[in-house]
Amino acid sequence: MQHKTSENLQFSKILGKLVRKLRQERKGLSCRMLDDAYELGGNLNRIENGKINTSITTVYKIAEALDMSFVEFAKLLQDELGEDFTLIDK
Repeated sequence: MQHKTSENLQFSKILGKLVRKLRQERKGLSCRMLDDAYELGGNLNRIENGKINTSITTVYKIAEALDMSFVEFAKLLQDELGEDFTLIDK
């Protein structure tokens, strides 16, 4: 899925950087190894590079693969995005 706005692109890049950081810190696995081991659909590399928007289901699976709850992952993502980040034009 293509990025429609710069905010969507920024979100995807920050999400990807967080996933990469947590994968390396918590699992020590390559992108492909984690993707294959947890059946993440073959898109983990593209997610980590901010190339695609991903579904909430995939983000949930990624959190579980990283031995985290979805809520814990979402809190870390929110911290990375910052308080003022929004995807909605006001």
